[in-house]
Amino acid sequence: MTEGTTTAAESGDTLTRLEQEGEIAADYLEGLLDIADLDGDIDMDVEADRASVSIVSDSGGRDLQKLVGRDGEVLEALQELTRLAVHRETGDRSRLMLDIAGFRAKKRAELAAVGAQAAADVKASGEPLKLAPMTPFERKVVHDAVAAAGLKSESEGEEPQRFVVVLPA
Repeated sequence: MTEGTTTAAESGDTLTRLEQEGEIAADYLEGLLDIADLDGDIDMDVEADRASVSIVSDSGGRDLQKLVGRDGEVLEALQELTRLAVHRETGDRSRLMLDIAGFRAKKRAELAAVGAQAAADVKASGEPLKLAPMTPFERKVVHDAVAAAGLKSESEGEEPQRFVVVLPA
């Protein structure tokens, strides 16, 4: 077998591992919701080789906004705590993604539009374009949107001022 290929068994093992991460995260988050006396349902999925867990609410998610915080700051912290809980149980580093009340999904759509517009601007001008500093999640979404538009991009700078530069073809 050549390097970089995966067998069906390896793919199944990865899926099982990611599903286990999701289960551990869901249990951790259920406990958190109980402690905080907040209503929410947990949805689990596997997307792009990552466990993905969402907390959703039938009541519009007003209470869940407390778990998102200003500009997603609380959400980021909860994601890290949830990753630590998974690590404690499995011994493996987790790349789990957490979304609460659709905040991250909405942010992803906005950032994809930013990336697509930046790519269009660079195609029109032929000049590189530097974007505002972003979190790693935000940069990833923009890089993906730029790539989908047929251009290349790279990250420059140091955290927390790291930013995306969209490059002409």
